[in-house]
Amino acid sequence: MPAQLTVTEGDITTFGVDPIVNAANSSLLGGGGVDGAIHRAAGPDLLAECRMLGGCPTGEARITRGYRLKARHVIHTVGPVWHGGGHGEAELLAACYANSLALAAEHGLATLAFPAISTGVYGYPVADAATVAAETVRGFLTDRPGSVTDVTFVCFGADATEAFAHAVAAVGLATTQGSPQS
Repeated sequence: MPAQLTVTEGDITTFGVDPIVNAANSSLLGGGGVDGAIHRAAGPDLLAECRMLGGCPTGEARITRGYRLKARHVIHTVGPVWHGGGHGEAELLAACYANSLALAAEHGLATLAFPAISTGVYGYPVADAATVAAETVRGFLTDRPGSVTDVTFVCFGADATEAFAHAVAAVGLATTQGSPQS
């Protein structure tokens, strides 16, 4: 059975999947946007565990427990800052998705939720980011069938949700428009 892929608008901190993915900064110590929301919802134990990780370079991923979140784990990945597209941003963003999926598979975590990595304060254009995300997830699911069974793109706002739904459809992945989990 092929993996299920869902695009939805919502609050990623409310999803009860194996891991949620955090669009983190390189310190992993919390910040604004999705990163700050995840840290607030998970509580201070997440920060304490992140301090022990020693940060994370752009494009890589690290895993922690989920603490007070519905998700059992958090995969932290550091997306690229947009500098016009000619500085390896697409490759680094693809690495965020690929490394997060690989880390989930390595830990036997089959259901995960992604935010729209790098599209907030890092300035990555949403439609371009959605294309990179959809292509990377398609590649992973094709190369490693069965390792991940359910991927949700949790978007903030209708425009991002529409961009991700369009990108997923464009790469030929079956998708459903979901509603936020509670």
